[in-house]
Amino acid sequence: MQIETRNEMLKRIAAELMSVASKTGSDLTGERIVSLLEQSLKALQPDDADKLVQLTDLTLAGASQYRRPDVTEVRPQQLECDVVRFQNNKEKWVALVGLLDGYPYEIFTGLQDDEEGIILPKTVTKGKIIKQVNPDGSKRYDFQFENKRGYKTTVEGLSEKFNPEYWNYAKLISGVLRYGMPLEHVVRLVGSLSLKDESINTWKTGVERALKKYIPGVHEEEDSDAAKTDNVADV
Repeated sequence: MQIETRNEMLKRIAAELMSVASKTGSDLTGERIVSLLEQSLKALQPDDADKLVQLTDLTLAGASQYRRPDVTEVRPQQLECDVVRFQNNKEKWVALVGLLDGYPYEIFTGLQDDEEGIILPKTVTKGKIIKQVNPDGSKRYDFQFENKRGYKTTVEGLSEKFNPEYWNYAKLISGVLRYGMPLEHVVRLVGSLSLKDESINTWKTGVERALKKYIPGVHEEEDSDAAKTDNVADV
């Protein structure tokens, strides 16, 4: 293994260990952690040491991808967002899943309709949800995306674009996401909602499927079910 590659991996491993150390009150510094790693690796054969570094780096990368973040009560002004499409009683719907450190933090849903929702190009699968403060002090959420040419388009006032009833249910789901409820429990919570309106029940199923995308292992098991939806983001 090249020295530069090995050093970069060691830095990433040390950064992950530093994060754990800071939460447990340890006084270990990044430099000290790297030094300890180097000393441990010297006790191994060079090939075994390289394999161990690679394996550890891959393991930590996989773990960090699905790690539940700490509770963040103050929402950042903007969040990265995945665009997820699904069917609701033969109507085409879109879910905008705001992400914090790669983990679902909020969700907005509405019709793919120019008058009663929003229309997005089929190629748009990602964007940003931006929180804005209006002159009167009220707040709104805008969705911004880039087209194929790199030009930015902003859809203002998501709450005004979507049905108030669906918006309120989405606010409830976003609330439990923001306070760190494990995704498996959020999906169960959504699934347990007893709603009289059949249209809302169908919408609820679409939201469940959108969130399951972020649970390791679950998405792969439901590929056959996902084929039933019109979903660019493979939910």
